[in-house]
Order: sequence, then structure tokens, then C-alpha cells
Amino acid sequence: LKVQDGCDYNCSYCTIPLARGASRSDTIKNIVKQANEIGARGVKEIVLTGVNIGDFGANGNNESFLNLVKTLDEVEGIDRFRISSIEPNLLTDEIIEFVSASKKFVPHFHIPLQSGSDKILKMMRRRYLSDIYTDRIEKIKFLMPHCCIGVDVIVSFPGETEEDFLETYDFVNQLDISYLHVFT
Repeated sequence: LKVQDGCDYNCSYCTIPLARGASRSDTIKNIVKQANEIGARGVKEIVLTGVNIGDFGANGNNESFLNLVKTLDEVEGIDRFRISSIEPNLLTDEIIEFVSASKKFVPHFHIPLQSGSDKILKMMRRRYLSDIYTDRIEKIKFLMPHCCIGVDVIVSFPGETEEDFLETYDFVNQLDISYLHVFT
């Protein structure tokens, strides 16, 4: 279920803001209506999708991603909700805590890292550094030791040295994660 589209970030490697435009979100009311319709057709799991899903509500409708997941947790007819990829700087303690206690949100997060090197993260113009990423993983695993965590990593970024690559390699190997999506 697409709840958000577009992106206001301008990461140096990404064309999504040009291709998809500025970040914009559906309304919680409309998303709940769609979830109810999907549930009425017998579907048991919904994956919430978007380009920058954690940015939900940032377009001024006074709604937030946390409010969205709390509201969806009460929808009848759907057994499971799953959050698609969410930026580590937008994955708040409150969202993690809510998922850990949720009746319907599955213990699964896909969190783009892109690089374990702070130098490369800055070159990529990402909005976080590796310490924030580590904090998010530790918080999740403290509350949900069984949680599945997927990670995006970009290798061979322009300017990335062997040392930068090995910093990412070592960083990823120290994280308690489940799987990687690696992009060249």
C-alpha cells in the first residue's frame, strides 16, 4: 500500500527527487479506507511503501508516520502490517517501541545504510552518520531480539577507497542484521 511518494533529500547518487518530485503523502483517513478494502478481499498482510516512508506527513497535513502505524494497528481484517524501507534518521524510538508492542506490525525493518564510512556518507549527502545507524540497530535488537533487519549498502561509490570499503565491511559485520541488499 503506497502511503508516500517523492523525496526532499538530495543524496548525491540519487535521481528520485528529479524523477518522482517532492515528498508527498496520502492521508491517514484514505490509507485506512484502502486497508479496509484490501482486508475485505481476504488479504492478510499489507506492506506500507513509499520512496521516503518515514517522511510521511511532512507535507503539512499534521499527520505523522507514527500516527499512521498506530491507526493501522487497529484496522480489522488485516493480520499483519510490514514497514518497507525507512531511513535511519526517521526511524524514531517511538516507532521502534510501537512496533515492539504492536498487535499487527511484524518485527521487520529494512533500513538503508549505504556506507559504514562517515566520510562516504557525507560525500553521499546522507542525513545521518554511522553512530545513528548503530543506535537504531541496538534499540531494535534490545526490544525485539528476534527482529529481522535488512540493510542497503552501496559499494564502489565514486571516491570510495579500499580503506573506506573495508570500514563499511567491518561496520556491517559488527551489526546484528539479517540480510543485505548490495548495490554497485
